[in-house]
Amino acid sequence: MDLYLVRHAAAFERDPDSWPDDSRRPLTPEGEEEFRLLARGLATLVSQVDVVLSSPYLRAWRTAQILSELDSWPAPEASPVLEPTLPPEKAAQELFSYADAESIAVVGHRPGLHELAAYLLTGKGDGLEIGLKKGGVACIRFDGDPAPGAGELRWLLTPKVLRVLAVS
Repeated sequence: MDLYLVRHAAAFERDPDSWPDDSRRPLTPEGEEEFRLLARGLATLVSQVDVVLSSPYLRAWRTAQILSELDSWPAPEASPVLEPTLPPEKAAQELFSYADAESIAVVGHRPGLHELAAYLLTGKGDGLEIGLKKGGVACIRFDGDPAPGAGELRWLLTPKVLRVLAVS
């Protein structure tokens, strides 16, 4: 299985006056436009996935919707275990229920997504520091059943690299 961890695109800064419920904080118009370009870059490497799971927070959900605009990428499914402060074990358990899938994309936040990557690669949520920028993507591969610590980091792409892939 190939697992693609996608950090949500650039969103507005936290502002309790504008968004008292931080889960409703949206992408900026520039962030949405930029991610459309980044998604095209990602599509040059990953033409399709079987499943797209997303945090239900608006900024992640909108990022997942943009991915679903790609040819052969399915509509996202909301996954509350991908909310930013939940432990990686919860997200991993849900991912493992898709063990028959060949490829899954997961859209989430910092710190949850970074802790999930560390957990899948080392078996511990704090076992590794991964720098996944907003709009960046990491690919973790499992040979056999997915399990904590069994993943192999195949690549980690910054928004800059995805931009280059989109225009080349």
